[in-house]
Amino acid sequence: MITKDIASKLKAHQTPFYYYDTELLKETLSVVSGEASIRGFHVHYAVKANFNPVIMKTIAGYGIGADCVSGNEVEHAIACGFAAGETVFAGVGKSDREIEKALDLGIKCFNVESAAELEVINEIAGRKGKLAAVALRINPNVEANTIKHITTGTDENKFGIRMAELERVTGLMADYDNIKFHGIHFHIGSQITDLKVYRNLCSRINDLYGWFTERGLEPEDINVGGGLGVSYDDPDRFPPFAEYFDVFRNHLDSRIRSTISFELGRSLTANCGSLISRVLYVKPGAGETFVILDAGMTELLRPALYHASHRIENLDSEGPARKYTVVGPVCETTDTFGKSIPLPETRRGDLVAIRSAGAYGEVMASGYNMRKLEPSVFSDEL
Repeated sequence: MITKDIASKLKAHQTPFYYYDTELLKETLSVVSGEASIRGFHVHYAVKANFNPVIMKTIAGYGIGADCVSGNEVEHAIACGFAAGETVFAGVGKSDREIEKALDLGIKCFNVESAAELEVINEIAGRKGKLAAVALRINPNVEANTIKHITTGTDENKFGIRMAELERVTGLMADYDNIKFHGIHFHIGSQITDLKVYRNLCSRINDLYGWFTERGLEPEDINVGGGLGVSYDDPDRFPPFAEYFDVFRNHLDSRIRSTISFELGRSLTANCGSLISRVLYVKPGAGETFVILDAGMTELLRPALYHASHRIENLDSEGPARKYTVVGPVCETTDTFGKSIPLPETRRGDLVAIRSAGAYGEVMASGYNMRKLEPSVFSDEL
């Protein structure tokens, strides 16, 4: 929650900028670490959600591992204090240079997404005289009931190894001298709010665990992915971590001896961040009134990319409510944060917060139209 006192302090800063509530972030990390620990689970942070160094160093301080999808993320995570031995390298398109660097840094494992990638990692590890630990990312064909753009676990998808290919891929793995089987990995999508979806995933994991052990392959680690969603309509509502972990505790086969790992991103950082902007103009239209902000899709891309919605709050006005179309200054019609948004009567110069922007906000910012994002502001610096 952004109180009046906080809002008054934010006015001193040049907009647009990201504001992070560091105490809320720490509270979230403390809860998720505790809930995972009492169930014997392990948590990794999905670096792609927010790689701000202050955020990263705070998360690393809770003993959480890192889930990375590029070589630069791997290097950045380790530089921010994440243990190399708890850093995982995922992603469908790892370059040779990235693989080489990750091997040199001694990461925990590669999440492998194809037979071709497995072959390349084996070749590179062989040249370097190293043994590469790999987890096979399996596409379980489980529908995530989320935005189609961030569904990743169905058959027609670029992510993961289809189950029909598993026999061939595990056969190849057995022939490679520089590959060590570490585990299996799943990720069915992002911003998942229907927890019943994870029951279906558990059922598939149970079947596949049996499939692997029958072939003499005991996964040391089962990474069930992440994807736990947040309430964009109610940014002060805490994610249901206990209920989420309980789905896996209650529905995974008790015979599974593997470490159970999760990769959480959005649910850890979304609610602690807000994009702070000022109203440049209020412009009447033929049928709607536009509030034009100094922040746009260059600072927060999700609404333009996915038609995603964020709660928008006027931090200055307490006037009567009206409905506005809230837009940015970028020269694209899609630079729109929302239509028919109820706000108190809004004027030029009002400070506006776009909430739940701590994940997939700052990391997706761009310099389109030669725009500049001002330095982030943290609550413990106010």
